[in-house]
Amino acid sequence: MSAVLPAVVKRGAIRIDDVVKVYGSGETAVPAVDHCSLSIEAGEICMIVGPSGCGKTTLLNAIAGFHSISSGRIALDGETLCDAARPLAEPGSDRIVVFQNGALFPWKTNLENVAFGPIVQGKLARAEALERARELLAGAGLSGVEDSYPGELSSGMRRRVEIVRALMNEPKVLLLDEPFRALDALTKSVMHQALLEIYYRNKVTIVFITHDLDEAVLLGDKVVVMTSRPAQVKRVIPIDIPHPRNVSLVTTKRFRELLEEARLAVHEEARKSFASGEKEG
Repeated sequence: MSAVLPAVVKRGAIRIDDVVKVYGSGETAVPAVDHCSLSIEAGEICMIVGPSGCGKTTLLNAIAGFHSISSGRIALDGETLCDAARPLAEPGSDRIVVFQNGALFPWKTNLENVAFGPIVQGKLARAEALERARELLAGAGLSGVEDSYPGELSSGMRRRVEIVRALMNEPKVLLLDEPFRALDALTKSVMHQALLEIYYRNKVTIVFITHDLDEAVLLGDKVVVMTSRPAQVKRVIPIDIPHPRNVSLVTTKRFRELLEEARLAVHEEARKSFASGEKEG
């Protein structure tokens, strides 16, 4: 597939204003997010990095509507998703999550998996949904796997099918929680290029949590470094490498400079997290 620069995007802008999340209350209260503010532009790939257990996934789940917030506000395209008056955002097809662990139906073909959502929601007739699913699979380099089952695909191809299934709902925002964490280095490299190609074709805002700093710099328009728990924005690193991109840029001087900048910022917070006894999570 040849890369095409994304067109101007006018939807999918996220604004996080002074968000706080505390689990429990009283002596058992655990602060997870502490007065966190962040702007993510429409059509941007925003990579979020930080120590394990710092609150990255809590923030992503608040955007998705899986976790409530204690105070603050999260908005999508200027419309409030959640705030003090409505702490839990309503989940919707405008925000689709792809988790670490796959969720394809093993008894359905890959084509049926991709078409499933719009059919069940009544958004598309079955024939129309299957046609659209076939087009999206082809656009993601997955022609030929439509009639096979998830268990017959490699781990990387299954991940691609999951991302295509998410895009079937035409979301404003794609929320990715370490989707490539379990992949080997070679497969992950292939998936990086595949995700960029999908992004160039579908022009969707992406919020991507990762521990892989190479991945963050390669894919992101900006890298947001979070503090150790409770999560705040420590630093936002603009990635001034033009699109379209491919994996060859990892050998460039600018890539190495940006990678070192991110590494130093994360390392400082990782040391704090280790000293305080934070665990993986």
